[in-house]
Amino acid sequence: MLIGNALTVGLDKAVYLGELPATGWHRHAAPVLLVGLSGRFRLRWPDGRSEHCHSALIDAGVEHVFDPDGERVAILYLEPDAPEVQRLRVLFAQRGPVVGEPLSRVVDRWHTEQRLNHFDLDALIDRRLWPSLQPVDARVLRSLRHLRDAGLPSMPDREALARTVHLSSSRFNHLFSEEAGVSFRSYRVWSQVRRALAAYRPDGSLTDAALDGAFADSAHFSRMFRSTFGMTPSSVLKPLRSVTVLR
Repeated sequence: MLIGNALTVGLDKAVYLGELPATGWHRHAAPVLLVGLSGRFRLRWPDGRSEHCHSALIDAGVEHVFDPDGERVAILYLEPDAPEVQRLRVLFAQRGPVVGEPLSRVVDRWHTEQRLNHFDLDALIDRRLWPSLQPVDARVLRSLRHLRDAGLPSMPDREALARTVHLSSSRFNHLFSEEAGVSFRSYRVWSQVRRALAAYRPDGSLTDAALDGAFADSAHFSRMFRSTFGMTPSSVLKPLRSVTVLR
């Protein structure tokens, strides 16, 4: 079993394992799978409802509060071009933007954490939930991957990406939101945060992480991080004992 908090970043997924404080209100820019590894967590919704879960799938853009209630949890982020998300688009359309208890209750934490770290969702989620694949427009796929390119010195803006796929800025913005399920602006911020997370090292500084994410400064990084996760960068990054980046 993994000890301490750990982050694994893959090409189209990322997973955070560990203990975290309750978040504030926030919206993710990517679909997430939440898993209570040692017990149930609590979700709160803007209409005042609150529920306890062992697992939940939440679509991008859904406002909520996530409270681990002191339990060890997993947060798995799925990029819009991940094969699983291309199926989840259909599932969310059928069942709504929140799917409760897609996983069986965790009995063997070690095996569950290993599967999460290897992004083995087929072994975790009931296959009967998976609809047929819904492909993403090739122009949006190209833009998503361009934004995630860790070798870029800075983050391209909407106009630059629109030109690369021969679309007007407004048409590109509409197509991106329609295909990715989230606005270009929100996803661009998430891409910056993702780059900062992937570059962070347990003995590193938050300022270095901010620069690696192409943020203007650590204050800008902190604001965008809170809007993305509902938590401060230090509460998420400082407890990390390992960061693994899969190429």
